[in-house]
Amino acid sequence: MFAIYKPARKLALSALAIAAAALLASCDTGTIGGGGPTINTSKPVPVALLVPRGSAQSGDAVLAQSLENAARMAIGDLQNVQIDLRVYDTAGNANTAAAVAQQAVADGAKIILGPVYAQAANAAGLAVLNQNINVLSFSNNTKIAGGNVFVLGPTFDNTANRLASFAARQGKGNIVVVHSNDEAGQVGKAAITNAISQTGAKLAGSVQFEQSQQGVIAAVPQVKAMVDGTGADSVFFTATTAGALPLFSQLLPEAGVSPAEKQFIGLTRWDIPSQTLALPGVQGGWFALPDPSKSAAFTARYQAAYGGAPHPIGGLAYDGIAAIGALVGAGKADALTGAALTQGAGFQGVGGIFRLRPDGTNERGLAVATIQNKQVVVIDPAPQSFSGAGF
Repeated sequence: MFAIYKPARKLALSALAIAAAALLASCDTGTIGGGGPTINTSKPVPVALLVPRGSAQSGDAVLAQSLENAARMAIGDLQNVQIDLRVYDTAGNANTAAAVAQQAVADGAKIILGPVYAQAANAAGLAVLNQNINVLSFSNNTKIAGGNVFVLGPTFDNTANRLASFAARQGKGNIVVVHSNDEAGQVGKAAITNAISQTGAKLAGSVQFEQSQQGVIAAVPQVKAMVDGTGADSVFFTATTAGALPLFSQLLPEAGVSPAEKQFIGLTRWDIPSQTLALPGVQGGWFALPDPSKSAAFTARYQAAYGGAPHPIGGLAYDGIAAIGALVGAGKADALTGAALTQGAGFQGVGGIFRLRPDGTNERGLAVATIQNKQVVVIDPAPQSFSGAGF
């Protein structure tokens, strides 16, 4: 589809923030009630892990094993907290996910970790809604968030907020949004425009393109006209490295929209796959990523334990267990209520800080990076607390 650049650009899932360890602040969560079960913290807490092991989709078995491995690693890191992890196979299917969620609760589970896919997570949440059990899903689809369902995956909103805020502070806040006309592009555009409205940035305009080579070629003069006509400082792309980004990064400079003069910003990771770093048009571009040193430390530990790198989203299971363990470690019977899970201080992890929001979405502490001489360089470090820079 996008044929001008030849390097392999196999679709890669974003490398995600992989969190661990404990609460950022003390475990005084204030008055907590409702929205979850009562637990006995002196006994092992039953936790259900829902994974797509039996799915027919390629790669799901590897993903399922990575999630379980990461969860067990997290359990091993907990101090003075006992977790009784029980693994259930959703087969990547919503109906199966609902059935095993109900079975898990019948077996005594006090909280559900997973499933991966949005429909399955939504079905699992609905299946146990009346049983007062919360679901920490591995999805990043905010449409399913709310009620007893939380999404642990990094969201477009989180990334857009981080980058729009940074752009405004750097005097690059007059932004043109370039987005595809498919669902992902529309969701991405909404995230960026919402982020712009909440910061000191300004929406100069937006350009929509069709997900094809010809669609990108047709959009380039529109982008140039929009940038020239509005005096925009930045161009914010929803395009991925596996899709239209390489072509845009080539054609826009050729059309006179130079990344040396206008700031290019990406809603997705620009360092995956690594071949993207060599593209001339992405040099100097901005994107967001988890704290690189913490993420690398987790990957190294996982590789040492299991003989291979974790799946890109495998570490989300570590996040979930870390949050559960930190809350249970406070010794309170209401540790797994919605109010406890959404305490404001958040959790500290190897991929950076994160917290769950009352609306079921999440916030993650992200670094802002650029590409210089084909290398990733962090230009604004990930915040270390939710009162720091970047929030």
